[in-house]
Amino acid sequence: MTDLSATVGAVWRQESARIVAGLLRLVRDVGLAEELAQDALVAALEQWPVTGIPDNPGAWLTTTAKRRAVDHIRRSRNRERLAPDLARPPEPTEDDVLRLMFTSCHPVLPTEARVALTLRVVAGLSPAEIARAFLVSEQVIAQRIASAKRTLAEAGVAYEPSAQLSSVLEVVYLIFNEGYAATSGTDLIRADLCLEALRLGRMLAGLAPDQAEVHGLVALMEIQQSRSAARTGPAGEPIPLHEQNRGRWDQLLIRRGFAAMLRAREAGGPPGPYVLQAAIAVCHVEEKTDWVRISALYQALERLLPTPVVRLNRAVAVAFAYGPQAGLDLLDELHADPQMANYHLLPGVRGDLLIRLGRLTEARGELERAASLARNTAERDFLLRRAAALDVPEKQGRLLGPSVAEFLAPLSPATARAYGQTLHRVARLAGDRTPLADLTPTRLAEISALSWPDVSPRTWNRHLAAIRSFSTWSGEPSLAAALRPRPLPTAPADPSEPGPEPVAGTAGTPALRERALWSLLRESAAKVGAVLALNVEDLNLDDRSARDGTIVWRSGTAGLLPDLIAGRTRGPLFLSDRRPGPGRPPAPADLCPDTGRRRLSYERAAYLCKRTTGYTLDRLRSRTPPG
Repeated sequence: MTDLSATVGAVWRQESARIVAGLLRLVRDVGLAEELAQDALVAALEQWPVTGIPDNPGAWLTTTAKRRAVDHIRRSRNRERLAPDLARPPEPTEDDVLRLMFTSCHPVLPTEARVALTLRVVAGLSPAEIARAFLVSEQVIAQRIASAKRTLAEAGVAYEPSAQLSSVLEVVYLIFNEGYAATSGTDLIRADLCLEALRLGRMLAGLAPDQAEVHGLVALMEIQQSRSAARTGPAGEPIPLHEQNRGRWDQLLIRRGFAAMLRAREAGGPPGPYVLQAAIAVCHVEEKTDWVRISALYQALERLLPTPVVRLNRAVAVAFAYGPQAGLDLLDELHADPQMANYHLLPGVRGDLLIRLGRLTEARGELERAASLARNTAERDFLLRRAAALDVPEKQGRLLGPSVAEFLAPLSPATARAYGQTLHRVARLAGDRTPLADLTPTRLAEISALSWPDVSPRTWNRHLAAIRSFSTWSGEPSLAAALRPRPLPTAPADPSEPGPEPVAGTAGTPALRERALWSLLRESAAKVGAVLALNVEDLNLDDRSARDGTIVWRSGTAGLLPDLIAGRTRGPLFLSDRRPGPGRPPAPADLCPDTGRRRLSYERAAYLCKRTTGYTLDRLRSRTPPG
């Protein structure tokens, strides 16, 4: 039975994308197509031990899945409408698989959902396998996949390949990068993700042979993967590229990378981001690394992708080509970029360049700061060992990280949690091992500006309170001298004025919902819970009242409610943005029978209100217009 299960698993891994893709053409729904394919897999596990493995197991699974799709269509009474599709040959085409890849990577989905859905329906991985790869719970992955399927169905993009190729390439690239340099956990490399990304990339190259960027991505992954055996030492520690044993590089993968690069050039057109990155990878595997050419390629890449990470990589290349000071000058331009505030490679690279310049004390501080930001255990240990190996005097006095822990220890759990969110972030960005005496008001102001540039005044003032309390406790109250509280929004002069209004959203009409809620609170002065508990059937629009006149409103609300109801006759008046997940079904009274969405919760309403207007719900309620 174990051998049979392994065989079925291998067949599923190879054939699942084609099966789901063929079903997608029939049922127009990714979630349903994947469920029908899973039904066929279950049937195989039940029947093959008795009948034996068929000569063509992939065709058996495809036929069984299609029969289930036909049964479903018949039960749904849609056979006549879909008759032309049912007349098509049962075997899925390569175009179907390409369509499935485009659908699972559609830009309407958030990035994490795209990655999870692609690994599920295209790569055939189980939620448990995906969860292990990304070090999250299986429930999290299941929720992402379920949410992605629901979003695709609601957006109507489950069949037509309307996504752009760049979105598909981005997902494959993200999967490979997570395997090549794991962001968290104890292992630097997750080989299963690298190999799965390579398989997806090779499949995509076969389906879209005339796309240079597809071949460029495959070339990049082949060459990067060729170095996997030489990238870590005996204890799993990372080995920098220029220190790796080239004899351990996989020459077959390098040749495959070169072949993919040739296909990219044959496809023609100006080089895109993946072709340029592949060209950089090619330079690294040549006998003598041409850093001048690499720095020029990064400059061209920066014109296409002007991101901080590309500029960081360019600084490394410039440092090798023209000297560490030239690279350090480029790095200093990134110092104030909020996107790089938590990126451990910025201080890590800076530490390397400072070592080459002989500025060892500064280098040690940068390496220790990089270690405090690193989420991967192998990288963090490696950075700490490098810092400790530098011949510089030990730091004297109290260190920031231990001092924060000492300050939080005697506080109540709630206060420690609230203050800790602020102070642990400061310690990470400044460096846990930074002496308190070296932390200046200017540096603390820089960290605060990078960490909380756009938060509301109330949130900023909470962070400021934590910083000031710690500064006073540490005996350095002047540390917070450069930080100032932000004034809270003032109430409108006219109580009938609504104050700031939300900005219209992109999904449905959330701005209308918020305006109607806040107008009803102001005009009725009813309790927030009572207003959120209103159902459509409770309303008397002609009398501008609800629940037998216990809640009344005026013209402002009266002008908004008909559009908010939008023809509904029952169910909650104020609805959430999305349908509930399968793991937490709401009570029937809190579910709209027309839209499938649940009642807007008090917590969500409070969050939207504070974020958009600066007021609490109770404060809006108290702003009652004069009679």
